[in-house]
Amino acid sequence: MAPPVLVMTCGDPAGIGPEIAAKLARLDEAPFAWIGDPTHLPAGTPWHEISAPAEATALPAGTLPVLRHDFPAPVRAGRPDPANAAAVIAVIERAVGLVVGGAAAGLVTCPINKRALVEGARFAFPGHTEFLAHLAGGCDVVMMLACPELRVVPATIHIPLAAVPQALTREGLARTIRLTHAGLVRDFGVRAPRIAVAGLNPHAGEGGVMGAEEGALIIPLLEELRAEGFDLAGPLPADTMFHPEARSRYDAAICMYHDQALIPIKTIDFAGGVNVTLGLPFVRTSPDHGTAFDIAGTGVADPSSLRAAVGMAASMAARRATR
Repeated sequence: MAPPVLVMTCGDPAGIGPEIAAKLARLDEAPFAWIGDPTHLPAGTPWHEISAPAEATALPAGTLPVLRHDFPAPVRAGRPDPANAAAVIAVIERAVGLVVGGAAAGLVTCPINKRALVEGARFAFPGHTEFLAHLAGGCDVVMMLACPELRVVPATIHIPLAAVPQALTREGLARTIRLTHAGLVRDFGVRAPRIAVAGLNPHAGEGGVMGAEEGALIIPLLEELRAEGFDLAGPLPADTMFHPEARSRYDAAICMYHDQALIPIKTIDFAGGVNVTLGLPFVRTSPDHGTAFDIAGTGVADPSSLRAAVGMAASMAARRATR
């Protein structure tokens, strides 16, 4: 069976997205079509314009398949231009349309710059993930960060640490656990997911001595979900959850806030982590890094995370196709 063909969005063209996409060119094990303006690609990039994602597999190895999408303003590496904001958004919308319409098997997104999108197109979403959920019809989604050694899902994401206790709710945490369980089954082939749940406070509250959230919210919720059949461990002290022996006992870890989730995975596999959106009706992955404006245009950007994102998207798409 031929591997599924993915579509890849260009992201902010002033960032490293075009460079790392060009470094991957065509991947026979996970073919993709890049949507963007070919004038943004590094000089000398071998590319070929195609009219549909399926045509990507017919090109010779090392040639980047391009679904052309011209941008209105010139691009200077490292300097995002709000004049291109509408085009960045249109590329994402085009990619989602191709996936939803069945022309592509999944979506890989290169990093965007929210400030430029807000300034240039009044972008009304907190980030990429929320915009994709909107395009999918307003479904509930969560962000998973994954590498071969670890999968983590933060229950709260881009908010101040001081706001986390108020943002943690029974409904939100239950939704995060349910979406993680469903994603492990559907997209990662885990038949009976084992999920570890971190506590919010040091030592998971230590019986209420170091915080009340575990006893008031997390423990009662986990007991209810266990009664429904979920295999849940916790709440666990976050400082003992991520060494190799601990990781062998679960398939994914639910963390209470952004850094509690991202520090361990970036320590374990800084270059190869992948951002996966669970809950969408289509496959979406992204490299686990930003636009890196500080090194854009220098030729030193590492494509490892994007390569991992393409491979994971292809694996997920193939698994969904067999269900």
